[in-house]
Amino acid sequence: MSSIQEETYRTIGRNVKKYRLESKISQEKLSEILNVNSKFIGHVERFERFISLKKLIEIAEYFNKPVKSFFE
Repeated sequence: MSSIQEETYRTIGRNVKKYRLESKISQEKLSEILNVNSKFIGHVERFERFISLKKLIEIAEYFNKPVKSFFE
């Protein structure tokens, strides 16, 4: 994996965490809403798993944020 790809996934993970905390929702609750494994969100936030575009779009829709904001 290139350093650009790595940094992109890290940025996405940081933003998932930021929006989740701003919304005062637990990792477990967000996982339940997205119908994913209960540890999935934690793995994404810690850059232990890669997130698909489909799941990123679902998260963006849930938080009412543009997808591009997860890359900033």
